[in-house]
This record gives sequence, C-alpha cells and structure tokens, in this order.
Amino acid sequence: MQHFPIFLAIAGRRVVVSGGGEAALAKLRLLFKTEAHLTVFSPDPAAQIVDWADTGRLRLVRRAMQPGDALCAALFYAADEDPQEDARTAGLARADGALVNVVDNLADSQFITPAIVDRDPVTVAIGTEGAAPVLARAIKADLEARLPVGMGTLARIGKAFRRMAEALPAGRTRRDFWRDYYFDAGPRALAGGEKATRAALDDLLVRYLDTASGPGHVIFVGAGPGDPELLTLKARRALDTADVVIHDRLISPQILELARREAILIDAGKEGFGPAMPQSEINALIVEHARAGAQVVRLKSGDATVFGRLDEEMDACDASGIGFHIVPGITSASAAVATIGQSLTRRGRNTSVRFITGHDMKGFADHDWRALARPGAVAAIYMGKKSARFIQGRLLMQGADRATPVTVIENASRPDQRVIATTLDRLPADLAQAAPGGPALTFLGLAPRAALAAATGAGQTPPPAHIPTGAGLRPAPQQELA
Repeated sequence: MQHFPIFLAIAGRRVVVSGGGEAALAKLRLLFKTEAHLTVFSPDPAAQIVDWADTGRLRLVRRAMQPGDALCAALFYAADEDPQEDARTAGLARADGALVNVVDNLADSQFITPAIVDRDPVTVAIGTEGAAPVLARAIKADLEARLPVGMGTLARIGKAFRRMAEALPAGRTRRDFWRDYYFDAGPRALAGGEKATRAALDDLLVRYLDTASGPGHVIFVGAGPGDPELLTLKARRALDTADVVIHDRLISPQILELARREAILIDAGKEGFGPAMPQSEINALIVEHARAGAQVVRLKSGDATVFGRLDEEMDACDASGIGFHIVPGITSASAAVATIGQSLTRRGRNTSVRFITGHDMKGFADHDWRALARPGAVAAIYMGKKSARFIQGRLLMQGADRATPVTVIENASRPDQRVIATTLDRLPADLAQAAPGGPALTFLGLAPRAALAAATGAGQTPPPAHIPTGAGLRPAPQQELA
C-alpha cells in the first residue's frame, strides 16, 4: 500500500488550486462538497470560476502563483495543465508546507483524490493507487446503486443520537442496536420523514435497554480449509460481529483479517503430538467471555462438526446457561478432493466414504481396517501424516492391494497447496521424502483424475511418481510431488 487512506479534516482550512481550466474545474466541483476555504490562482480563469468567485464560493487571485501563496494550506492542487507550470507551482506549495497533488501525475503527487460515493455524512472513498481509474469508477457506480440516498439522513439522525445510545452497554448490545436502526427500523421509518425516524430511534432504545442485561452468545463457525473465498456468508457475518474470536492454529491469516478490527483474537491452537492449549482451558475461555456479554466466535478449521471436539465446547455452554448456534463450513475433504478432480463417491466404485482420523487422544486411532482394505473403498483420513506407516501396516495385514492409489493433499485450497500422489506401498517413504509441514489430508483409494484416466487407458495401475493433476484443477503456484 503506497497511499495510506485517511479522512482529513479540512473544514475552515485553506485549500489552494493553481489553474483555471477544465482540470481545475473538476477539482473545485469536488472540493465544494467540503467546508474548506478555497483559493484559486489563475491569470486566465474559466468563466465558471469567475462566477463562483463573484458569489463568494471561493477566492480568486488573477495571477500565477508566487512563493508564500500556499502558506497555511492543508492541500494544494496543481491543475495548470502544463507540465512545467505544474512542476513550478507544486514546488512552491511544497516549500510552503502544503500536501501536494499534481493532476494526472501520480509520481509527483504526495496524495491522490479517490473516487467518492457521497451520502453525507457517509462517505465511501475508492482508490486504486492510480493504477485503474476505470475500475474505481465502476466500483463507485456499483456502490451508488447499492447505497440508498436516504442513508445520509439516517446517519445524520443517528449522529445526533449517539450520546443517548451510550446508555447501552458497550460492545455487542450497542452494535446490535445500531445495526437494527440502520438496516431495519430506520429505513422503515424514513418514509414517514425525519420526525418519524427519530421516534423510531427512541422506541428502539427503550427496547434494547429492557433486554441489555443478558449474557453473550457463542457461534461455532467452520472456517473451511483456508481459502477465504470458501467461507460461507454466515461465517463472514459472524466474524463481522464478533467481540472475541477464539481460533484454531490452522486458521489462515487471510481469514483472521476478516474479523472486526476491534475484536479480541485468541489463539487456542492444537498440534498433533505437539504443544496444545488444554480443552478445559478453551472451554473456560469461551464461557468467560460469553458470561461477560461478548459475542464469541469459536472459529474452527474445516467444518466445526468434523473432528472438531465440538460436543465438549457445546456441553460447557449448556452447563453455564450460554446460548450458541453452529455455522457449518466446508470440510477439508470436500475442498481437497475437488483439487484433484475427483468425487468422494462414484457409481460402480463406492457407495460410501469414510471420514476417519489418523490419531486420537490415545495415539494412533484404530478403525475397521478389513472394510477399508476392500477394493474400491474410499476414505478421507484427517491428521494422518504421522500415522502413515501405522495405517499402511494395518491395511496390508487385512489384505489390501499394495498398488491401491493414495493421494495426500497438503494445505488444501491455499496458495501453497501440494499434491503428493503415491500408492499404499510407497506411502510412508513418499511422505518422508516430501516432508509436508502444513495440514494434510490423505485419500485412500483415490488418485488425481488425470493420472487415473491415463493409467486406466493403458491398463495399468496409476504410477506413484510425478502424476499431473490436469490443467485448470488448481492455481499454477501449487506444487505436486511424488
């Protein structure tokens, strides 16, 4: 980010413009939306600028700029439409201490003027670092269509009411009150005019004061496998309203960025066979913050209901009388299998699929290995990296074919995703060679689609080395090993 976005208070302050042509006119039309004191220097100003000066909307000085003319100015626009004159006036303004914008010259500008959606006092600024003005205008047009004209009126009424709303507890209750006003009660009342809108705001405050003393609420949210675009809309809304986010180690930084800036972020990460926050401590954290009235989001990787120890946390909420609900997410198996162009079930191959874990609290997890060793069986094995040799041994003991395809997908859906295509016979050795450091999901009985098609056409078992997954199945930066 080369330009840091801020809103600068310029009410009552000087803003100076050098130039009297179309470029100056365009900037002045925008600046008239502010309460700044405008001064224009131009030896040959356009008729419109002269009219504005005659009606007192700006001060016009009919000469070129000189040293000292931009003293005490907050902003300066070089709009002379001549590169040499722009450079000269910009230099004078910098010497006088003003922030300088040279129209249509990003390199020599200290600030840029974004595209603006004006719903005064609501202002939306859109910038592209000067790289794509057409895109900024398109976004502006889209936002203007989405934001009702009456939003400015709602904001003005709400601003005058803020001191009254401070009677509500800070945090979730106050945010819910304002959300209700701006997106439900306020718009419905606005049709009756400002008096009706103010009355609706009074009624809404009374209602929230009557219900403000209750405990908080917990939302168990599945964050998906890591790609922020795979979050559900409900998950996005939960993050946007959270006071506290208690998250797993596997939650990607890009997803945590979507939480409210004011939210407290607590890392409650667990790592198989490694450091872990005790489950009892996680339960206590959830209950502590919810009892304090917070909106708590318990953010879990994948789907919260799949190997997420969700029941223990729900039981803790029940025991403390705290309400909760669950927002499901895309489990890692669904995201990972999509990247290799396969489906979890297929007519004629398997009518069921097993989701199993490689280890549990007691160590390596035992399963119905005889059923898993049958031809055509498909299983998605979570947390199976360290238990690969154990799984291989159990399956071979039950007669599984050594050539059974196995695909391990590390960091599914993320930019650094890797696909490790192998067989049951080579699984431990290939995993040791690849040494995946991120979360990995193992598919027993599935090979990447392109490799499977090639092997089937040749009447062979899919080979364990350098298997391509086919064009278009995943972004180019992802790697594949064998």
